[in-house]
Amino acid sequence: MMRAGLISCFIWAVASMNAFAQPELPPPNAVPEPASWRDRYTLGPGDILHFAFYGRPELDRNEVFVQPDGTISYLQAGNVRAAGLTIDELRDEMNRILAEYYRNPAVMVFPWELRSKRYFILGKVIDNGAFPMDHPITILEAVARSRGIETGLFEQNTVELADLPRSFLMRGNHRMPVDFEALFFKGDLSQNIELEPGDFLYFPSANTNEVYVLGEVGLPGVLGFTPQSTVISSITQRGGFTESAYRARVMVVRGSLQNPERFVINTNDILQGREPDFELLPKDIVYVAARPWRYAEELADTAIETFLQSMTASWTSRNVGPFIDDPVLPQLKDEEDDEEPTTP
Repeated sequence: MMRAGLISCFIWAVASMNAFAQPELPPPNAVPEPASWRDRYTLGPGDILHFAFYGRPELDRNEVFVQPDGTISYLQAGNVRAAGLTIDELRDEMNRILAEYYRNPAVMVFPWELRSKRYFILGKVIDNGAFPMDHPITILEAVARSRGIETGLFEQNTVELADLPRSFLMRGNHRMPVDFEALFFKGDLSQNIELEPGDFLYFPSANTNEVYVLGEVGLPGVLGFTPQSTVISSITQRGGFTESAYRARVMVVRGSLQNPERFVINTNDILQGREPDFELLPKDIVYVAARPWRYAEELADTAIETFLQSMTASWTSRNVGPFIDDPVLPQLKDEEDDEEPTTP
């Protein structure tokens, strides 16, 4: 069986084995995963509830929405704050308020549709968009819920259309350390972590011909790749260097997000004719720092984080509305001294 078919079967098999395979915890450097929503599921805007009044069926109400402002109304209990409360806490609050109008009220609250907690999955999966999270769900289950990764035909072979080495999971403003190649190709379930509300899964196209120019340039963003794409030409097309750009060491990040290649380019030497321009490949990230830096690993991490935050905000606003309201594009800290930075 071809690899694409194996991956699809693997996804569906794991998604149906909830009782048998428990994913391992992510490595210690992962962003801490809050467990509160699993232990204490709270309501939010968009949730739909049923209300039943014990002994008074004429007072029952079905499909009552939690409003965008987080409030809900039932009988004389109007605009009651529901956001942040559990079902039991809302029930107690309703009984407390309605006790002013009814003798010993016994209101029962039932969840009908829980929509307030969502995760986002975009890119080369069959069903894109925002999905409600009414129970814990893993990466593989989320992909299965989206009907799997898209496939296509190339030279009569079935191939995946997603670029797994550059796929990522964002939680807030941080990339979770998930190795998608290990998860899908090797069946490494330690990478199959549970999602959190607001998580963003993205599977970029394997056929994308773009380069990304970020940092201290006039117009940070995406460029279409051509065989003539170089560091200098790409920076020029994105508005050139800003006044604060550190031109002596421009970073180019290439390949997998988990194990990227790093190239340090001295654009001063290129502009003065001492070195040839650096040729780019599709999906390269060109990052211009604002100040001198010491370690290539540090700047590469900054470049990747900036790329992910920028692209996440852009992709999501085009597809499912604002996701990161105020993305924090990380900047390198000032050096503690003015010594000439060492060559990485």
